[in-house]
Amino acid sequence: MRVVIQDNYSKMCQWAANYIAKKIKAHKEDRPFVLGLPTGSSPIGVYQELARMNKAGEITFKNVVTFNMDEYLGLPREHDQSYWYFMHDNFFNHIDIPAENINILNGMAEDPVAECARYEEKIASYGGVDLFLGGIGVDGHLAFNEPFTSLTSRTGVRDLTTDTRIVNGRFFENDPEKVPAQALSVGIGTVMDSKEVLILISGHNKARALAASVEGGVSQKWTCSALQLHPAAIIACDEPACGELTVDTYKYFLDIERKERL
Repeated sequence: MRVVIQDNYSKMCQWAANYIAKKIKAHKEDRPFVLGLPTGSSPIGVYQELARMNKAGEITFKNVVTFNMDEYLGLPREHDQSYWYFMHDNFFNHIDIPAENINILNGMAEDPVAECARYEEKIASYGGVDLFLGGIGVDGHLAFNEPFTSLTSRTGVRDLTTDTRIVNGRFFENDPEKVPAQALSVGIGTVMDSKEVLILISGHNKARALAASVEGGVSQKWTCSALQLHPAAIIACDEPACGELTVDTYKYFLDIERKERL
């Protein structure tokens, strides 16, 4: 595992955007570059920087295919809290990606189970995900894979915990009861199958989750800890998120990254 520590959220996002852009530009295969994407507050700065690069002519998304991590079940795409709406408002409407290259789970599918199976099959049809960008919750959940979700799970219907609905209630008039009780989400196994995983962790409230991801044992309690088993996992974090790391761990990753830059 690689842990890249940046001074603040802005620098973390800039580093992550530069890394993603570099990977897209270096992609030489005949098939498109397949990029997994999250929603939430963590990636907004990354999306803004990638959109800036696109407008400046530094990168194009014309040969990029995206698969989003999750979507609320029972929420139409026109709803201003759907993840379809979020992604278009914060990213897709600002870059040159073809509409047909965008893949987001359908929260209004008549058969949610079949929709999840279709999603897995479509990812496989592209040869898998090249790079999965993600964020984690304060309890370490990755996508909507809440604590104690199987670490080999695939895309499926997830029940949301009370804690998650309370946290997300701020987007639903501060009323957790208005937050959908279920969502469609890629599985931990789905994410782990990608060639690379880049996870964003920022803020002091994510410090315990970062420590569990890096220093704790692999456990279903912290689904983010599965990253330890991935051969090419990267965590990009800011200083406030490092508050629960031991001093030696913190110094180790700073030293390793310093040598990488030399």
